[in-house]
Amino acid sequence: MKKRSLFELVWLVCIFLVSTNCFAGHGGKPPMKKAILLAAFGTTVPEAEKALDNIDVMARQEFPEVEIRWAYTSKIIRTKMAKQGRVLDSPETALAKLMDEGYTHVAVLPLHTIPGEEFHELYQNAHLYEQMTGGFQQLLVALPLLSSHQDMVSVAKAMMKHVPADRKADEAVLLMGHGTAHHPSDAIYLAMNQVFQEADSNVFVGTVEGYPTVDDILPKLRAKKIKQVYLMPFMAVAGDHARNDMAGEEPDSWKSILEKNGYTCQTVLKGTADYPEVVKVWLDHLRSAYSHF
Repeated sequence: MKKRSLFELVWLVCIFLVSTNCFAGHGGKPPMKKAILLAAFGTTVPEAEKALDNIDVMARQEFPEVEIRWAYTSKIIRTKMAKQGRVLDSPETALAKLMDEGYTHVAVLPLHTIPGEEFHELYQNAHLYEQMTGGFQQLLVALPLLSSHQDMVSVAKAMMKHVPADRKADEAVLLMGHGTAHHPSDAIYLAMNQVFQEADSNVFVGTVEGYPTVDDILPKLRAKKIKQVYLMPFMAVAGDHARNDMAGEEPDSWKSILEKNGYTCQTVLKGTADYPEVVKVWLDHLRSAYSHF
């Protein structure tokens, strides 16, 4: 009887020790494993993708020992690319893969220009991966390009450096932003226009889908008796909007509208991400978020 009781006691102690170790293993935090996710709207234009390659190179130089992944936020772009044989992750898929691979801390850099609808959707969805059971220990979403007055000033200075050198002081520069008619952050384009105007009164910012439009800028060009206009994208990449809505030959492109009104146009097909000084602003935001790990 005593031997049996002793055996049972030892057996119970062994079970307790094993179960304690198991629970400790499940409940303990895994070692920190960091990653960065670069999230762009995306593009189907190969020439425009070079701007994203520029961001990739600069980001890897800035964070040489950190895993860096990419995602496209646009489902339309991802679908078109898939038909061409290139499967690109959505931010949600990219985050799920990182989580499955054991990454514990992730910084997401939205490569959007303004904190608009797409930024807020990305922000909300990304944080769900931190809240779920077994999710990331910490996930931080950095700010998009234009998130403060200082950002606007820095970006304006950077853009002015890349205006074609042969542009004369009495010639206008018209920057095309995307814009959004359904989000209050559209007002940032008007604020950005003011920043450019303070630097050079012949530089204007317009939008495709927000305010101001090219029609809002035409009277200002007439009042200044401008004759030549330089058209530049104010988007991360010189994709479909830049090549068609801005510089295309269709009657409703900005170039066609301006030429119809008597202006000579010169187009620049480079996105803001083509310029290292602008990319630096994005990376400053990423560095700020990453520093909190």
